[in-house]
Amino acid sequence: MKDIIETDKLKKILAHFADIRDWKKYHSPKNLSMAIAAEAGELLEIFQWMSESESLTIQHFSEVKEKVSFELADIVLYIIRIADLLDINLNESLYNKIAVNNDKYPADKVKGCAKKYTQYISDEN
Repeated sequence: MKDIIETDKLKKILAHFADIRDWKKYHSPKNLSMAIAAEAGELLEIFQWMSESESLTIQHFSEVKEKVSFELADIVLYIIRIADLLDINLNESLYNKIAVNNDKYPADKVKGCAKKYTQYISDEN
């Protein structure tokens, strides 16, 4: 198993990757967020015509699984690059967002339902 690379190390690797290719001029938050959207579209394309059950079985098909893994990696790498440019601590952001979601979606109110949190608030009134 490969070593887990820390986010800060990935930030440095990606900055160096962009720097030696003279790509920093293209790596604005606007451009990188558009790249994330494009990569998310490529991920969607893989699953586009699959049924729900088919999409749950791709781990058994190495070629499709590899395509998904590369698209996910592209998305995450662009996210890390934006975080670096904007000096955002992703680990802290992730934990903070989980805490916010825990407040927005209390398990006793949302269990088994996929409504947006604003619908739970309006249902209470």
